[in-house]
Amino acid sequence: MMRKFILAVVAVFITWSALDFIIHAVILKSTYQETAQLWRPMEQMKMGLMYLVTFVGAASFVVLYAVLGSLKSVVSGLKYGLLFGIATGFPMGFGTYSFMPVPLTLAFAWFIGSLVETTVGGVIIGAIIKGNGNK
Repeated sequence: MMRKFILAVVAVFITWSALDFIIHAVILKSTYQETAQLWRPMEQMKMGLMYLVTFVGAASFVVLYAVLGSLKSVVSGLKYGLLFGIATGFPMGFGTYSFMPVPLTLAFAWFIGSLVETTVGGVIIGAIIKGNGNK
């Protein structure tokens, strides 16, 4: 089980890091450029910290799935990822919008991006950590 857990954490971390690049450096690049006054300049960004945040998030995501419930499958992983995305992405996107002068489209993109990442992550862990309660 430990091997599956480690594999799941690594797989989710790599997937989320790749999706973060696609979402933030490609899809939202022009939006970030238009709101540059809100962000650190690129050379001041704390990328090491960002990777640590992503790793801790991936590990926590996998641990919660691994210890909750007994039915483990791709479908249960998908449902878990979708619910996790709503629970974390909605507050992150729209909560930030409520106190920071970001465009509403950016808040929506953050929410949808989080939802996509966690749903894909849920499918990944559902495929890796399968079984019927064996821990």
